[in-house]
Amino acid sequence: MAGPVQSIERAAAILRLLAGGPRRLGLGEVAASLGLAKGTAHGILRTLQHVDFVEQDAATGKYQLGAALLHLGTSYLDVNELRSRSINWADALAARSGEAVRLGTPLEGKVLVVHHVFRPDDSLQTLDVGSLLPLHASSLGKILLAFGTAPLEPVLESGMEAYTRHTLVTPDDLARALAEVRDRGWAAEIQEMSMGEAGLAAPIRGHGGLVVGAIGLSGPVERICDSQGQPRANLLTLLREAARAISRDLGAARW
Repeated sequence: MAGPVQSIERAAAILRLLAGGPRRLGLGEVAASLGLAKGTAHGILRTLQHVDFVEQDAATGKYQLGAALLHLGTSYLDVNELRSRSINWADALAARSGEAVRLGTPLEGKVLVVHHVFRPDDSLQTLDVGSLLPLHASSLGKILLAFGTAPLEPVLESGMEAYTRHTLVTPDDLARALAEVRDRGWAAEIQEMSMGEAGLAAPIRGHGGLVVGAIGLSGPVERICDSQGQPRANLLTLLREAARAISRDLGAARW
């Protein structure tokens, strides 16, 4: 019986290394961490890059997981499992924040709302479960785009509809917004989909740190943002704590 293929084992080790860290890694860091010669590590990285499993940052030359691998990462996780493991945390987030909470996953170029907790007051609200939201104009969608859970190219090719005067409708504006999301770890929509409404979202991660969905809270802009129009820090703290708790339940390390 044939034994394991060494090159595949090494490629898998590199992918695990990139998935397990919070930042991009250089060639030297990858080689040193796995005890590989730089030439060997470089050859494997180039092959992984060719099939879009790894991406190289043009400015720094460092490597991170590629979009193709991130898209595959969601296939192991059934939406029902994601929802079932999130319900208690979503309920608690709504109670603590006083705002509506939604859970989203990608579906056919949109965000599918798979769970919705009403704002805990007596106001009239409509259940959003099963609704499809635009990727570029929702905080949930920005999370999915920024971390490669939903592909960006179809959004750019189909054109970005302007829902309000604040909607991001150019590729450059969206690219800058997604870079900010990756840097700070959360996304915001402030009157981009509906005037007077705002939303915040954070990534939900599964095994290997792959983003498999997003959790967000939404409400009137004056409740979500402060007097300077910035997201309220206490809401961001509650949101990110809930996202980390769900991620831990799904097997994400370091969350």
